[in-house]
Amino acid sequence: MKPARFPASLPMLAATGAAALLVSLSGCKQAENPAPQESAAADAVPTAKPGISASDGHLFLPIVAGRPGAVYFTVRNDGAAPVKLVGVHVSGTGSAQMHKTDGGSMAAVDSLEIAPGADIEFKQGGMHVMVFDIDDTVKASGTAELTLTFSDGDKLSMPLRVESMGGNGMGDMPGMDH
Repeated sequence: MKPARFPASLPMLAATGAAALLVSLSGCKQAENPAPQESAAADAVPTAKPGISASDGHLFLPIVAGRPGAVYFTVRNDGAAPVKLVGVHVSGTGSAQMHKTDGGSMAAVDSLEIAPGADIEFKQGGMHVMVFDIDDTVKASGTAELTLTFSDGDKLSMPLRVESMGGNGMGDMPGMDH
């Protein structure tokens, strides 16, 4: 009986297969035991934009159902760098947009840069948020949530006190005719 002959490339294939097996096994071990800094980084995801705060949030319902409402609040940047506010969302509404009233006319604002140390007051007659398609579940004396979105993807949420526009002495709001 003759001894079996293997092609010369077989030892090379065996060595390559063994190397691939070692690499895949070491990858499995690494996936089962992630490095401590990777776990810590995943646990440290911010829940709000660092250095940014918001306060005094109010959602004023329209006097006439189906019309837009208005949101007022103050946002502050205590960070070391400017930030850009690029989006707003209010729970219980179909959409929300930043607007600015200037010289009796109102226009939508796509983004707003907030300098370090600056307060921006969203108020009647200036910067404000218009809300559209307000759900029937949003009622005066209740609450809603405002979420601010920044250009880097960070977000900040805050509660809004829901109030009736006619019940607070605000009367008609110039430039708010949509």
